[in-house]
Amino acid sequence: AVTIPEGFTMQQIAGLLEEKGVADSGAFLSLASDQEFAYSLGIQGPSLEGFLFPDTYRLSKGMGEKRIAQMLVGRFQAVFKDEYRKKLQDLSITLEELVTLASIIEKETADPVERHLISAVLHNRLKAGMMLQSDPTVIYGMSDFSGNLTREDLQKANPYNTYLMKGLPPHPIANSGEASLKAALFPAPVPYRYFVSKNNGTHHFSTTLAEHERAVKT
Repeated sequence: AVTIPEGFTMQQIAGLLEEKGVADSGAFLSLASDQEFAYSLGIQGPSLEGFLFPDTYRLSKGMGEKRIAQMLVGRFQAVFKDEYRKKLQDLSITLEELVTLASIIEKETADPVERHLISAVLHNRLKAGMMLQSDPTVIYGMSDFSGNLTREDLQKANPYNTYLMKGLPPHPIANSGEASLKAALFPAPVPYRYFVSKNNGTHHFSTTLAEHERAVKT
């Protein structure tokens, strides 16, 4: 039994599979990064990032990296029900965009109550043409993250730096569980456009920049 935690990147998943002795991390990562293989599984993105569903799987050493990848993506496809696909049309976004949104939500909060609020902020900012300004996207694009995100890091160009570029990053930044996928599909009906950590695992949400700046100072 191998449990893949919610929020793991495909690189972390590759490492976990090797640690459990069921796959070679390099071979799995190479396969997960193969666009043609992704297309063969119905994924219109550059890799399997975001579609390797976090769950507990029964795996064996003889299965091979390809079969394991197919299992993880197959689990995503089973969980992403028809009603979710219908909602995609209502939101006028692609599956890949939705999964990217869900991955940001997954990395921004582990609080079940807050997921739909974080989703609302992201949706509202995208509709308004604002930058998402999400720290986890910046971190994903860094090869030398020390554990402390600095102002200088936010000013460095990388393809995932949503402080410097509008819209979503090029692809998902993690593999999300169903709760974050649902949150991305069903944002809370609130006007919030900002949030800041309260340093206790939760966030303060604001509609205006002035209110947000006051919350940052407190």
